[in-house]
Amino acid sequence: MRRTSRQSASGAEKPDTPKAKVNRETLTGSMWILRYLRPYGRFFYPALVALFLTSALALVFPYMMGELIGGSIQGSSDASVDPEEVANNVNQVVLILGVALALQAFIAYWRVRWFARAGERALADIRKATYSHIIRLPMAYFSQHRVGELSSRLASDLTLMRDTLIMTVPQIIRQSVMLIGGLVFIFLSSWKLSLFMLGSLPIVILTIAIVGRRIRGYSKEAQDKLADTSVVVDETLQGISGVKSYTNEPYESARYSQAIDQFLQATLKAAGARAFFISFIIFVLFGTITVVVWFGAGLLRSGTISSEEFTRFVLFSVFVGAALGSLPEIFSQLQNSIGATQRIREILDSEREGTGRPSEAVETLPKLTGAVTLDGVKFRYPSRDDVLVLDGVSFDIKAGERIALVGPSGAGKSTIIQLLLSFYSPNDGTVLFDGVDARQLPLDHLRSQIAIVPQEVLLFGGSIRENIAYGKTDATGEEIELAAKQANAYEFIAGFPEGYDTLVGDRGIKLSGGQRQRIAIARAILADPAILILDEATSSLDSESERLVQEALDKLMQNRTSIIIAHRLATVRDADRILVLKGGKVVESGTHDELTRGEAGVYRMLSELQFAS
Repeated sequence: MRRTSRQSASGAEKPDTPKAKVNRETLTGSMWILRYLRPYGRFFYPALVALFLTSALALVFPYMMGELIGGSIQGSSDASVDPEEVANNVNQVVLILGVALALQAFIAYWRVRWFARAGERALADIRKATYSHIIRLPMAYFSQHRVGELSSRLASDLTLMRDTLIMTVPQIIRQSVMLIGGLVFIFLSSWKLSLFMLGSLPIVILTIAIVGRRIRGYSKEAQDKLADTSVVVDETLQGISGVKSYTNEPYESARYSQAIDQFLQATLKAAGARAFFISFIIFVLFGTITVVVWFGAGLLRSGTISSEEFTRFVLFSVFVGAALGSLPEIFSQLQNSIGATQRIREILDSEREGTGRPSEAVETLPKLTGAVTLDGVKFRYPSRDDVLVLDGVSFDIKAGERIALVGPSGAGKSTIIQLLLSFYSPNDGTVLFDGVDARQLPLDHLRSQIAIVPQEVLLFGGSIRENIAYGKTDATGEEIELAAKQANAYEFIAGFPEGYDTLVGDRGIKLSGGQRQRIAIARAILADPAILILDEATSSLDSESERLVQEALDKLMQNRTSIIIAHRLATVRDADRILVLKGGKVVESGTHDELTRGEAGVYRMLSELQFAS
């Protein structure tokens, strides 16, 4: 079962072996990112080598300082720094340090560039893959996830992953090398002091394990709350006309403020955990170093260790302390990234639509003639499994036939259209095209044979040319212009100063309803479908716009199967056949004249109500 995605997104952990689960998630998350880094190994692997080299070169400083100061003390008779000894060695030490620093700076320059090249390109690939996967997910997925949430995943989660990959991961490697290298030199300086110092590490590690899990939980909660704020913004701006018409600006402001407050509370929880974590580590870490230095001074006084070993030990302890001191903040950033990575992986692990269908190239398959059959179709929406929307619907549509679907709201008309487009599959029964089960046809091939002109046309925020060409992305300028003429759109387009390059605005807001409909018709003409679906295409237009749109639709419907959904029966009088739906069943079938002359039924009742005046 593919149930882990929503559970992990909420921050809840399964009761069985949570620690093992955390470790597996961390490991698999790291390996998952490496898949995207592998194509850029020519940058990433040299950057790793450079990172190890610069980290190792940083250890030269405490080592040489230990040689200089400790050696001068050891050569002095009164256990103080010998100025003459320092003067004799300082030139050599400075030369070695200068070479090490110059080499470190040179390597660091290329390290940063190589990490950026590999990391930015890998994250760009992840963004592309995530977006490409999202738009190929089934409609059922979008009924359970709001648009603002998915937008937040692409924006905030991937930005967090970018910051971690470009900055946090190099810091982890750098501090780890300095920590391990420092511990090695400390152990070589005095194994007694090293063991005394290492005795405090289990306390630090245990604290990281306990508090780190809480930080990750808070961080995931904060990211989810941030996604909720994006949902509010997205919904409000998409429906801004409704917000203003109902004067609900204060309500939406309050809703956004509430979402921000919840995000703030989750963020402050995470900040409190990090603050405790950091302060505890600082106290334990530097308190331990202080105690170790005190213990080492006693060993120096008793002659157990030399002044050179003690000096080197102190200097390397400072470096080790600095490395350990930076780990809490780095660790909390890593926890944030792990949560973001899990959410992105949940999206990418969601099953795409069309899985299990044949995958032949569309160009190799014959074009459909337009014959459609529904045979005993029953259907429930996944989000409303208790409601039977279609109950044994059966009908045949011949190629080139003009069919109308009418009935009261909720009868199942729009659901049939969604099944024809394979947005969903029937729970029982079959949908056939040219006698072939829709589930046996490649999804791209099937949908390329169907065009829809909806009641509310959604235009993309580009030009008129781009919106018409959406029906055929490789259309020439001549084809676009011909489609516009056939859709009765040429005259109003020519009236714009920019013509076909006129920007339509967000969702086509700069165009009238009739103009948007004609753009949609031109788009459908370019697609040249075998099956045309008209979903209340003229119901919201004024008389003149409706006349122009209807003329364009009449041209479009010629010689192709047409399925018309309509509440206004005047628009379906000329249909070859009218199917009347009620309660998810086809209750009547016939022409307009047959249905109005027959016994009292649903269609006759609707007709008498609409034509009474």
